[in-house]
Amino acid sequence: MDAKGRFGCKTDIGLVRKSNEDKALSLIDAQGNILLCVCDGMGGYMKGDFASKIAVDVINAAFKGKRRWIFDFQVKLWISKIVKSINYSVFSESQDTENLKGMGTTLCMAIFFKNKIYVVNVGDSRCYKLEKDKIVQLTKDQTYVQYLESAGKINEQEKLTSKDRHALMNFIGQNKDVNYALTVFKNDKSTIMLCSDGLYNNASEKQIFSALDSVERLDIKINTLIGIANANGGSDNIAISIWEPYKHD
Repeated sequence: MDAKGRFGCKTDIGLVRKSNEDKALSLIDAQGNILLCVCDGMGGYMKGDFASKIAVDVINAAFKGKRRWIFDFQVKLWISKIVKSINYSVFSESQDTENLKGMGTTLCMAIFFKNKIYVVNVGDSRCYKLEKDKIVQLTKDQTYVQYLESAGKINEQEKLTSKDRHALMNFIGQNKDVNYALTVFKNDKSTIMLCSDGLYNNASEKQIFSALDSVERLDIKINTLIGIANANGGSDNIAISIWEPYKHD
């Protein structure tokens, strides 16, 4: 299998935060499988940075050193093992080290295997797909306001303006055991973007679509997205990881 596309990632501190607690990965293994990842650390200075670093370090080493995948179930087993390993490491460190108590991280990961994309989500970092005239969110935020909206207790506008809109109901390191969402999509060779809330809270879907749909190089697209977020306030760290098909595919 060939990657049949370009991929890349970048983080930015934004304009308000004193440290960058976001991490991003874009990897290819010996088989040509692609992995994208974004982690948004939390817990304050050093804590969030350490939690997100644990996550990306575990994923980086495990993806490059894993055995060859042949079947669908092997990908799902690997995902289960890695997410549990990351959570155990973050949770244990937060329990054992006084100055790391309360740390955690979101985790959004996309794995391209054969003709499928496996999207993993813990928290409120997001995975988007570029369609003909819009972007489509493939993940569902694991937040209190998303729960309220799904339960019919608030509407979309109330969700966007609620003072609790950043409250997570699930994140890596929250408990000894972890729950994660896994959704499998057909790979129809559409652009896939993972990002932290530092992007989507500071850039409209129309702005994100315009940047992703441009004919610019991938690195320029990523820098454009970061520039938009910072121009709109840069209220948080920004993490972006993208895969896009070659234009002739």
